[in-house]
Amino acid sequence: MKIDTISKLQHLLQVMAFCLGVATLQVIFMPERPWAPPVAYSLAIGLFTWAIIDLGRHLFPSAAETGWPSGLAGPLLVAGGIAVGYLLGNALADLGCRTFGWYAGAPPVDRAVELRNSILITVLAGIVGSYYFYTASKSAYLERKMVEAGRQASEARLKLLETQLEPHMLFNTLANLRALIGIDPPRAQVMLDHMNRYLRATLSGSRATAHPLSAEFARLEDYLALMAIRMGPRLGSTLELPDALRDVPVPPLLLQPLVENAIRHGLEPQVDGGHITVRAMLDGAGVLLEVADTGAGFDPAAPAPTGGSRFGLAQVRERVATAYDGRGRVDLQSAPGQGTVIRIHLPAPNPAG
Repeated sequence: MKIDTISKLQHLLQVMAFCLGVATLQVIFMPERPWAPPVAYSLAIGLFTWAIIDLGRHLFPSAAETGWPSGLAGPLLVAGGIAVGYLLGNALADLGCRTFGWYAGAPPVDRAVELRNSILITVLAGIVGSYYFYTASKSAYLERKMVEAGRQASEARLKLLETQLEPHMLFNTLANLRALIGIDPPRAQVMLDHMNRYLRATLSGSRATAHPLSAEFARLEDYLALMAIRMGPRLGSTLELPDALRDVPVPPLLLQPLVENAIRHGLEPQVDGGHITVRAMLDGAGVLLEVADTGAGFDPAAPAPTGGSRFGLAQVRERVATAYDGRGRVDLQSAPGQGTVIRIHLPAPNPAG
């Protein structure tokens, strides 16, 4: 039996406040009587009733959505808790009032009416209090399920974005490989080896929502090797990953679409190609990832052309927003003829588990 001590202490304080509220109403409506007995009876009966019901429910199999016993066990526990709590609390309060003389100055009362009223108050208060804690437990369960569903939705969204990116790259590579087989079989074999290694890393990473930055850079290395076989000396590349940042977790395929965009829309259109640099560095308490190219560049303020030239950038922004709950951001700097720089600012890193 596992009991959340903090939660029970919160329940205890809530029950005490409720009992004092009931006692206050009794004092207001019966000002001629001493105030101490209503407080003593209300607290004693209420606390005994709460302890029997709220602690006793952990002795029974409970429903996951409420934490309360299923079936008739729940109502029977409440009824039994109210009855036993009334008897024990009534006896303890009576003993306390007689011991400390709290009945002194009290006017004569009708015992039958007093008994009827006290039982009615106990039953109503016990039912209301039990229903309150029942609904609170159910609300807490639903809130936890909503948080879990939101997390699963975010993970599913990331997976969907990744599946959108994978075919994009794969189809391009297969088309290049098909053309290369006919004109240069040895280079086609090297290209195939790189592609196999890249796809193995991709498949192993597809089962997780994050992997170390070193794995991300290893995939980029294979991807750039594939592109270098096709473009030859027109493509230059540099990868810079400090040892201190190798274990920083990032979503799989975070940087690859940016590199692919840089090549397709920045370097390939130029006769001389160009150079692409991917680096990671500390940025205050966070991490900065940068993809820079010396390609054609573009005007960020201009409408995006048709054909998906900014597909990768849009997906990276989406993934950063989803994976880091809005704590990361993606900045773009570009101009026609001056290349493009994309910077991804991530929150403080934690070692990948």
